[in-house]
Amino acid sequence: MATKKMSFTKEMRVVTRDIHNVSDALVNAKLAFALYDSAVWAEGLLIFYEIFKYLEQNVSHDFLPEEYHRAHQFEEDLTFYLGADWKTGHQPRKEVCDYIKHLEEIQRENPNLLVAYVYHLYMGLLSGGQILQKRRNLSRKFNPFANKNGKQGAALTTFEEHSIYELKQKMRKTIDDFGDRLDDGTRKRMMEESRKVFEMNNEVIKTVKGVNRANLKTLAYILILIFLYFVLKLTVFN
Repeated sequence: MATKKMSFTKEMRVVTRDIHNVSDALVNAKLAFALYDSAVWAEGLLIFYEIFKYLEQNVSHDFLPEEYHRAHQFEEDLTFYLGADWKTGHQPRKEVCDYIKHLEEIQRENPNLLVAYVYHLYMGLLSGGQILQKRRNLSRKFNPFANKNGKQGAALTTFEEHSIYELKQKMRKTIDDFGDRLDDGTRKRMMEESRKVFEMNNEVIKTVKGVNRANLKTLAYILILIFLYFVLKLTVFN
């Protein structure tokens, strides 16, 4: 009985499984509490803004149609968190510049290699990005000082015209069909760049500022809630 050939996108997921797990662990360890802090969330937006913008300006619409484009939504959210003049004096940090430089280098080598970054970054936004936004929305409900309008500052993860499921399925099919047409050498390079996506993501995530302050702030908030719980408990039973 013939063995069914693994799809290209599944092969990309399998070959990156270990480094993807490292990336997830880094996000959880570094940003677990801090993601509920708007300043840290804005930092995360800022480091990936230039990367998504570069891909949208340089990758064919065959692989990255308009409905996936997020540069405008990045800008909308950054304006919400940082103010209308956030671009004034904005200078991408070294790690982001290194990331863009690498994208430029592989584009000169073979523009199709950018598709590895499209797949992992946009599928990440459509998967993990949705989960993180839901956690932020949930935290707002229990934070008396938070803005209760979940749509404000959430343009990046909001896809009005299409369902998340539809977008994910369409991207998988597009890239699977693309992978079926690749020669062995290009396929191998695509797998190498798939791993590189997570390596470079990890480097830029490490540069997010304000994490320790945000973690301490969140911990203090939790301790206050625990203290109030016991105070109320003692009051009721005494």
